Amino acid sequence: MYILSTLLATSVVLAELANAAAGSLKHETAFSAGPTKAQMYIYVPSKKASPAPIIVAMHYCTGSASAYFTGTQYATLADKLGFIVIYPESPSSGKCWDVASKASLTHDGGGDSKTIVNMVDYAVTTYGGDASRVFATGSSSGAMMTNVLAGAYPDVFKAGSAYSGVPDGCFYVSGATAGMATPGWSNECANGKLTKTAQAWGDLVRSYYPGYNGTYPKMLIWHGTADNTLSYPNFAEALKEWSNVLKIDFTKDVAGDPSSAYTKKVYGDGTQLIGYSGQGVGHTVPVHESIDLAWQKLYLVNKMSMYKLDKMTTFWFEEKRRNSVLGETSKVQPKTTIATLNSPPLTFSALSLKL
Repeated sequence: MYILSTLLATSVVLAELANAAAGSLKHETAFSAGPTKAQMYIYVPSKKASPAPIIVAMHYCTGSASAYFTGTQYATLADKLGFIVIYPESPSSGKCWDVASKASLTHDGGGDSKTIVNMVDYAVTTYGGDASRVFATGSSSGAMMTNVLAGAYPDVFKAGSAYSGVPDGCFYVSGATAGMATPGWSNECANGKLTKTAQAWGDLVRSYYPGYNGTYPKMLIWHGTADNTLSYPNFAEALKEWSNVLKIDFTKDVAGDPSSAYTKKVYGDGTQLIGYSGQGVGHTVPVHESIDLAWQKLYLVNKMSMYKLDKMTTFWFEEKRRNSVLGETSKVQPKTTIATLNSPPLTFSALSLKL
């Protein structure tokens, strides 16, 4: 009975994940706002909420909008929940995002960050997106841009989830300019050698939007201890940065959340800043879509179902996700076994998207 129930539960989850998005990724060729040549791709589900929350999902170096569309489950979940997904595509030769120039780091300074914000504006105007419910997420270089957008455009983004990135401003390179064929690269930051006090990090973020007195996005920060591309010390630095910006202190560690390899680091009451440290996890941490969506309050799931979706997402998509990230071969580290999936059937409990 144990084996049968386990296999049945597993088949339910595999069936869910095997169902690709019902529609196609669209290259939004009418978008021309710039200021850089980043391309806009978008997924709009046939049953869209009105107005529809917007997720901006950003690829890694060497990646593409199409790769992040097929390698994550955001579009499939958009079919169920009615939100819009924007998949920007970097204009650089190596497909890395510009997180090194002062232009891209600064509010209304230009660069790729401003181009992405203009994509959000386009989606609001053209597709009925909800300007009050905009969320940023990405892996590696896309995670770096997630932090940059949260720091430079806190008036646009309400939450972020950064997978294996670096603190906002960490990758700044003197002399780097917006639109460079190859964006600036900081070895000091990538190697985890750039450290600051929480106050210094916070001051840096605030300097990118002088005079701003509003709220900053709530943040999820993910990192693996075995990351040899963007070293693990960047995890602690990013948490120091956002804890200062959000004016909250570390509260507690929760072992085994969302799964056995992870430790959840809770700040304050856990509603504004959470870190997830993956023991033995390399570059990059697999995307945990269900946790991202719950963080954005797009839907609620019970804890076991959330765990199962994330575990199966890791198992199902790791192999076809990035083979090369930031010029290094990604080391896939599957953790899922059939035995770990013996749990109640996957269930979703939809929340109103008009919250």
